[in-house]
Amino acid sequence: MKNSVFSWRGAVAGLAGSLLLIANASAEDACGLCVKQIVTNSELATCFLDQYDQIAKSNSNAVVVDLSSCASRGIVEALPSPTKAPAEPDVQFMVSRPQLQCLKKQLETPGIVLDPSATIELDNCK
Repeated sequence: MKNSVFSWRGAVAGLAGSLLLIANASAEDACGLCVKQIVTNSELATCFLDQYDQIAKSNSNAVVVDLSSCASRGIVEALPSPTKAPAEPDVQFMVSRPQLQCLKKQLETPGIVLDPSATIELDNCK
């Protein structure tokens, strides 16, 4: 099972890198590959905010965000409840520069509830 997860992450990272090159080539175009929303939790949100300055240094209009190094390791996840399980957080995604700023703004909102997970709409900030 572990091999498939790492292969999947590698494939996503390669795809994201390729998409970034495509996005750079058409920087004037709207970011058709950018996500409209992400699912996050407090751990990933804190990691994103800690890395924001580094992530924002990108010169392109489409920014690849990779938080896979932030995810907990070695912690056993709680068993899902028989009702609806929380959505799995996104650790890799592509956003436009305005969406990146929007995500930061929304994650800094006082009193935001992020656990067990929260969906953040990225087109709400215009």
